[in-house]
Amino acid sequence: MSLKVQHFYDEKTFTLTYVVFDIETHDAIIVDPVLNYDAAASKMSMESIDKVDKFIKENELKLHYIMETHAHADHLTGSVELKNRYPQAKVAIGKHITAVQSVFKDVFFLRDLATDGSQFDVLLDEENPIKAGSFEIKTIFTPGHTPACSTFQIDDMLFTGDTMFMPDFGTGRCDFPKGSAEDLYDSIQKLYQLPDETRFFTGHDYQPGGRELKFESTIGEAKTQNIQLKGNTSKEEFVKFRTERDATLSVPKLLLPSVQINIDAGRMPKVEENGMSYIKIPMR
Repeated sequence: MSLKVQHFYDEKTFTLTYVVFDIETHDAIIVDPVLNYDAAASKMSMESIDKVDKFIKENELKLHYIMETHAHADHLTGSVELKNRYPQAKVAIGKHITAVQSVFKDVFFLRDLATDGSQFDVLLDEENPIKAGSFEIKTIFTPGHTPACSTFQIDDMLFTGDTMFMPDFGTGRCDFPKGSAEDLYDSIQKLYQLPDETRFFTGHDYQPGGRELKFESTIGEAKTQNIQLKGNTSKEEFVKFRTERDATLSVPKLLLPSVQINIDAGRMPKVEENGMSYIKIPMR
């Protein structure tokens, strides 16, 4: 097999970014890039982007797509900065991003936000795989964490974003607007129908118990070892567990800036007359 995966881990947000590439043809995609953001100083930096950029250049890769599994609520996407560096690359996300845009346009009162997904270059559909040169990417809609979550299937590999984590951590939370534990259960059942040897790569690793970084498992391992949703877990059991657990979770630290920017495909708010951009903070 000529396909390889290189991971990049952002410790501050526990986020995995992946470069998937063909070692023979040098065709490549990026999944879930991170733009570093210091909330206290409200300052962006490019450490994570620079690492990915360096890898692409050193390996002379041909970047076709910058792919988002969903509109993240815990980190800013680096898609715009990467597209600035690689103009030929297209930013892609599942077509149901429009549902998330519609919800948060009202939450943040974003008057000028288009809710048709037009900020993205490609709106992905389950029925239409895309090609990155020598290899194909299939989209599997896996709503639950958000209504717009997708899993990407490339050969025998899945990139699950926040849908499913390592077996010792479980699944994504479902308490964001339009999230649904029922939908997440059904989504993971779709993945559990795939062959047991199918590998999956997680969007985060929170290193429970302080263990070393882990981000790759298999469908077979998930079905037998996932602490929240095994192959024989009933829907009622999972929904009860997920709902009760979500009620105890705190809001992600970067929720407010992340959502506003990520639903707009990573674009920063417009620059005001004083040369600064501003993020809205709702007051309750």
